[in-house]
Amino acid sequence: MEDSIIEPEPYFLILTQLNSVPAIVYPIFFIILILLLLSALISGSEVAFFSLSPQQVHKCESSQRSNDIRIAKLLSNPKLLLATILILNNLVNVALITLATFASWEMFGRNAEQKTLFFLNAFITPAIIFFGEISPKVYATEKNLLFARFTSGMLLVATSLFKPFSWLLMSLSSLLEKRLERKGYEVSMTELNEAVEMTTTVNKDKEILKGIVSFSSKTVKQVMQSRIDITAFEIEDNFHQLLDEVNKTSYSRIPIYQDTIDKIEGILYVKELLPFVEQDENFNWQNLIKRDTFFVPESKKIDELLKDFQQMRVHMAIIVDEYGGTSGLITMEDIIEEIVGEINDEFDDEEDLGYKKIDNRTYTFEGKMSLNDFYKVLNIDSTEFTEAKGESESVGGLLLELFSKLPTAGEKIEFKNYVFTAISVDKKRIKRVRVFIKDENINAISNQ
Repeated sequence: MEDSIIEPEPYFLILTQLNSVPAIVYPIFFIILILLLLSALISGSEVAFFSLSPQQVHKCESSQRSNDIRIAKLLSNPKLLLATILILNNLVNVALITLATFASWEMFGRNAEQKTLFFLNAFITPAIIFFGEISPKVYATEKNLLFARFTSGMLLVATSLFKPFSWLLMSLSSLLEKRLERKGYEVSMTELNEAVEMTTTVNKDKEILKGIVSFSSKTVKQVMQSRIDITAFEIEDNFHQLLDEVNKTSYSRIPIYQDTIDKIEGILYVKELLPFVEQDENFNWQNLIKRDTFFVPESKKIDELLKDFQQMRVHMAIIVDEYGGTSGLITMEDIIEEIVGEINDEFDDEEDLGYKKIDNRTYTFEGKMSLNDFYKVLNIDSTEFTEAKGESESVGGLLLELFSKLPTAGEKIEFKNYVFTAISVDKKRIKRVRVFIKDENINAISNQ
C-alpha cells in the first residue's frame, strides 16, 4: 500500500476553515489596535522631535505653552529622549506580536504553526510596518511640531518611568562609541587630496577644496609672517617720524613695541591718524594705540584662530613662542588665503609675493618664504618634503636641513625631483634660493 502524501493547505483557505472566532479574541484584537496606534505615535515622535529646526526649538524654549515647555525639556537631553523612544517602541511591538500570536492560537489551535505564521506574516507584520512605522513617520515629517506637541506629555512620563533602563542603554552606547573611536579608520590628508584630484577637474576649484581639506590641520606657525618680516614701530617715535614710517608702508594695522619687538604694546590703526595729520611732532599719538592685543601660541590651529577672530572682531594676532617672545604675526587675510589662494591687488607682482618664475621648471624664492606658500606656488603636496624639512617652516629652513649647514652662495643640492641652489646667503641666513624641477611632467603651475 502506497503512503499517502499530505500536501500543505493553501494559505488563502486557512481563514475559510475557521468556523467561529472565540469570544476572548475580540478584546485581544481591540488591545492590538490600541498598541498599533501607540506604536504609530512613538515611531512618529522620533521623526517629529529630531526633525525640528533650530528656529522651532528656540520657539518652544521661549514659549509659555505647556506642551512647548515639555518639548524643550525633552530636547535638553536628546540621548535620553532617543533611548526612551527606542525602549517604548520595542516594548509595544513585542507586546503586539505576543498578543497576535496568542489570538492566533485561540483561533487555530496551539499546534497550527503554519496557520499562525500565515496570520502573523499576512496581517500583523504589514500592519506594524505600514500603520505603525511608515504612515506616522511620513505625517510626522510634514507636521513635526504638531506631532511633537501631541506626544510630548506621553514621552515626558515615559522618560521618568524608564529612566533606569534608558541610562543603561546610553551607557552601553557610550562604551561602544568610545571603542569605535579608538578603532576607527582615519583618512589621511594624502588620501583626501587624492580624492579631490580624482573628483575635480577645474584647477581653481581643486585648489580651494585642497585648502579646505588641510585647513584644520595647519598651525599658525605654518601660515604666519615670521618675526623678521614684521613691520612694527617704536613707541618712543615722535609723530613726524611715525607719519614718515607709515607713508613707507601699505599696512592698515601696525604693531607698536617698546624697546624690542618682543614687547608689543598694542596695535595702531592707521585710519585713526587721519584726523591728526596736521599736528606737530609733539602730538601724543600713543593714545591712539589699541592696547588689547591678541596673542596666540605657535601651536594654535588656524581654524580655531579664525573663529576667535570672528568672535572678538579682530583681524590681527601676534604669535608668541614658548618663552613669550614674538615669533610672528598673522592676519585674517593670511588665514583666508589658505583656502582661496593668494589675494593680490593691482600693485602686487611675483617678487612682492616672495618668488619669481623664470620658466616652467625654474623658480627663485625668498629664503623667508613659508613652505606652505612654496608648496602652493609649485602646486605640490606638502608630504613631499616631510622627511626633509624637520622643524623648519620656511624655504631657507628647508635648505639648512638639506645641507645640514649654512651653504655658500652658488652651492647646490638635489632632493628627489628638485635641484636647490643657494643664490644669496649672509652670515646668518639663506636669503634667496633657486629651484629647478628636473622632471618636465611635474605638476608645476604654468600660469601665475
